[in-house]
Amino acid sequence: MTDANEQFAGLRKGLLEFALLTVVSGRTVYVGDILATLAPTPFATQEGTLYPLLSKLRREEYVDYEWVESGQGPPRKYYRLTDKGGSRLEELAAYWRRLTTTLETLGR
Repeated sequence: MTDANEQFAGLRKGLLEFALLTVVSGRTVYVGDILATLAPTPFATQEGTLYPLLSKLRREEYVDYEWVESGQGPPRKYYRLTDKGGSRLEELAAYWRRLTTTLETLGR
């Protein structure tokens, strides 16, 4: 039997932006915080996947960051959701609800 992580990799990859915007919407977060939040979920990922996605979301003006001094080394980038990112998150959530309702309806 195929591992669920492999079997649904495409679906998971497509939803990672939604998951990331959801995590960033709750607070200002450092990449380490994001990775720790996602780790116990099906959206667990690595820095090599996360940084390019954060860069894409920043170019699209969905997230922004600020440098914060760290007592444990160099300054860190802390990411936050922008107003445009909040709107995008609402759009994704509404679309997800519509998809869920559609699938439930199809199954009846």
